[in-house]
Amino acid sequence: MNAEHLKRCASAEWAETVEHEILPWAVGSRPLGDDVLEVGPGPGLTTDVLRQRVQHLTAVEVDTGLAAALRERFASSNVQVVEADATALPFEAGRFSGATCFTMLHHVPSPELQDRMFGEIRRVLRPGGLLVGVDSIESPDWWALHVGDTCVPVDPNALPERLEQAGFMDIEVESSPRRFRFAARAP
Repeated sequence: MNAEHLKRCASAEWAETVEHEILPWAVGSRPLGDDVLEVGPGPGLTTDVLRQRVQHLTAVEVDTGLAAALRERFASSNVQVVEADATALPFEAGRFSGATCFTMLHHVPSPELQDRMFGEIRRVLRPGGLLVGVDSIESPDWWALHVGDTCVPVDPNALPERLEQAGFMDIEVESSPRRFRFAARAP
C-alpha cells in the first residue's frame, strides 16, 4: 500500500465511512458468530468496528509493519493479530464462525491467489459460517490512489462463480456505483 493510500485508509474520514456505510451495508443483520476472522485489516479501522460486534476477532495481516502496529494497538482486547498470508491460513479447518474481508481483495496479487484465499477462508469456516466483504469498483480516482500498489481489480459479475468454485453457497453480490458487497455461506 503506497503512503497516500495508507494515509487515506487510516484517516478519520475513512473511519466514518467504514463505521457508517461499509460495515452496515456489508454485514447488515447477518450474524457473524462468536469467533470471526478478518482478512487484511490494514491499519485496523474495520477491526475497531468489528471487535465491538463479536466476542473474539482474529485479524490476519500479511504486512509485517501493519501487523506489528495492530498487535500493539489491540494488545488488551478481544482481537488476536496474526501475521500471515491469507492464501495459506495457519488455522485448523472449521475454526471460525464467520469471516470478513473489507476493501482488500484488490491487493491480492492475482485472480488465482484471490481464489486460493477464498478457498482458505472456506476451509477455516465452520459449516454454515458466513463470509462477508466489500471491495471497490475501479474508476480513474481509484486507480490514482493505487499508483505503485499491488492492485488487481475484482469483477463483481465474476465473483459468484469464483466463490462457488471455492466451495461456498448462498452467494449474494450487490454493486453500487463505487463498491460492491458480497456474502457467501460455507456448506
